[in-house]
Amino acid sequence: MRLRYSPTSPFVRKVTVTALELGLDARITRVPTNGWDPATDLVRDNPLSKVPTLLLDSGECLYDSPVICEYLDTLAGGRLLPASGAPRWTALRRQALADGLLDAAVLVFVERGRRPEALRWPAWIGFQLDAVTRALDVLESEADALPAAPTLGEIAIGCALGWIEFRNVAAHWRDGRPRLAHWYAGIAARPSFAATLPREPT
Repeated sequence: MRLRYSPTSPFVRKVTVTALELGLDARITRVPTNGWDPATDLVRDNPLSKVPTLLLDSGECLYDSPVICEYLDTLAGGRLLPASGAPRWTALRRQALADGLLDAAVLVFVERGRRPEALRWPAWIGFQLDAVTRALDVLESEADALPAAPTLGEIAIGCALGWIEFRNVAAHWRDGRPRLAHWYAGIAARPSFAATLPREPT
């Protein structure tokens, strides 16, 4: 398998953490990819020109981190996504909440960092930051129920928290959220998370 990736993408990190947790990392070859480059060949594998994109040995391409993570989990016998019932829906809901938090945070980052200052839309930034805040508050309310051994839901949450801090979108998210901060300290110390800290490309 080959993974089109960027070392700054929180969605790529989610896939990589999943692969490490499942013992599948050695089966994946990484291909550095800049989806923002107009000349990128990523569009041949993913018409959306987004990472992560996973190229299977069969030639098929998978994209969108939830799809890739679930595919990897099936290869390992379903260890990170409960098969059915309330635990499955909880894991999927938490993954969706974390991914939605990231979607809003990425929009803020792009608006602040890639759009010319004269064209930025403060009300739009505020709207997205409100979504980030609400998601963080929900996670704080659930923090005591977040397991130390993560499902895909908690992997997504950990990657989201790490990225908003890395990109300074909500750098002070711990303020007023002690239970979430305590949980995050534990998951961030896992080898899979420690080995995948977001970084700028070299």
